Amino acid sequence: MRVSDLPRRAVTRTAKLATLPAGLMGRTALGLGKRLGGRPAEIVAAEIQQRTAEQIFRVLGELKGGAMKLGQALSIFEAALPPEIAGPYRATLTKLQESAPPLPARTVHQVLAGDLGPSWRDAFLEFDDSPRAAASIGQVHHAVWQDGRPVAVKIQYPGAGRALLSDFNQISRVARLFGILMPGLEVKPLLDELRDRVAEEIDYQLEAGSQRAFAEAYAGDPDIYVPPVVQATDHVLITEWMDGTPLSKIIESGSQEERNRAGILFTRFLFSGPARAGLLHADPHPGNFRMLPDGRLGVLDFGAVDRLPNGLPPFIGKLLRIIHGDGDIREAEDELREQGFLRPGIDVDPDALYAFLAPLAEPSRLDCFKFSREWLRSEAARVADPRSSNLGRRLNLPPSYVLIHRVSTEGIGVLSQLESEGNFRAEMIRWMPGYEVDGRDPEPARPADPDRSSHPDPGPSHPDPGPSHPDPGPSEPDLAPA
Repeated sequence: MRVSDLPRRAVTRTAKLATLPAGLMGRTALGLGKRLGGRPAEIVAAEIQQRTAEQIFRVLGELKGGAMKLGQALSIFEAALPPEIAGPYRATLTKLQESAPPLPARTVHQVLAGDLGPSWRDAFLEFDDSPRAAASIGQVHHAVWQDGRPVAVKIQYPGAGRALLSDFNQISRVARLFGILMPGLEVKPLLDELRDRVAEEIDYQLEAGSQRAFAEAYAGDPDIYVPPVVQATDHVLITEWMDGTPLSKIIESGSQEERNRAGILFTRFLFSGPARAGLLHADPHPGNFRMLPDGRLGVLDFGAVDRLPNGLPPFIGKLLRIIHGDGDIREAEDELREQGFLRPGIDVDPDALYAFLAPLAEPSRLDCFKFSREWLRSEAARVADPRSSNLGRRLNLPPSYVLIHRVSTEGIGVLSQLESEGNFRAEMIRWMPGYEVDGRDPEPARPADPDRSSHPDPGPSHPDPGPSHPDPGPSEPDLAPA
């Protein structure tokens, strides 16, 4: 099936999504029978949760085109699931995205004629019909603009936007399914927020505005480069072409010095964006970043951004400061309740809460920290601890933190893939409101002592790469960036 066939397959797509609530009803009835037969309620609930997750992710995985983007947006639910469920889901999305066929040249030309006019070729000295890159809702071509500049021409698949929003509307009607996956989650407003954010990602005019804002904010920066926008329409986005070494290549074969510089600049860009541009780049996948020959970090793809005109929320800095300083964990609980991460009526054990939060703060606790796959795997192993797993599923994700969550999830995964070492603490503190007290930075802490009596050994976080792109690395989500 070509992505251009999506609108004609709407009935089939709707029918597949409609199987989700019917499946839940059947599993719930079966579970009731098992409980009446003497099975423990918690075991039955766990079975229903696992089978519900398997069905949701299988159906989303079978829907191509826009539904892949939908599945990516819903990766927050995947973060709460055990690896045996989340892993196959990621593999399915990866396989579909890697095998998505490119648009035929005839269709590409039709889109360009529709958006740039029948004389669209006059705008280019050269245009390569073969795409250089493809994603879930569009593909990128190399061309030479009329003034001689090499440019990237991003073209949206016809009908992909409508199919994506239709899928999301269907999913919203069965929101209670996701409440089974994460009982502490207020699902409906979260899905509404996700729909709005996904709708923004298919608006190329809006993406062009975001890229212009970033390009202006980082103009002349010695370390960060954002290509200027040349022209934008509803379905075509043209920007200056940017050559460089993708972060995926640095991950694969870069020297330690290259890894360290890439990691620091990557972190600096993500943290500084809200303060400098009023925007957070919310798709920190290695494919969206290049190390340029002059040592700068080049940044691509501004479809997913969070609008933060006042910078990052001070809540995140406050929470990190409490954990770094071994402060009163009840103060952290109060912050979580005030921001909506703990809904009314949800009680948590203070020691379990500290065990859950402490690993999130570890990379920014020291003056020098080295990310590694081993470190991230050790965090993943902690997910098996029932205390933290249960706590993670009882936490809510307020809609305003959806994209911040996405950045923290994938960003830590990229840094761990890079195995980058450096003073990430300094990068965080420089751009993080709410961390300093009276203009002073609390002294860097030593690594938490697992034998300390006042708190247990830091418990698990929720590693989750998220199915955003073909080669996602493991990552760590939830409440705060590193």
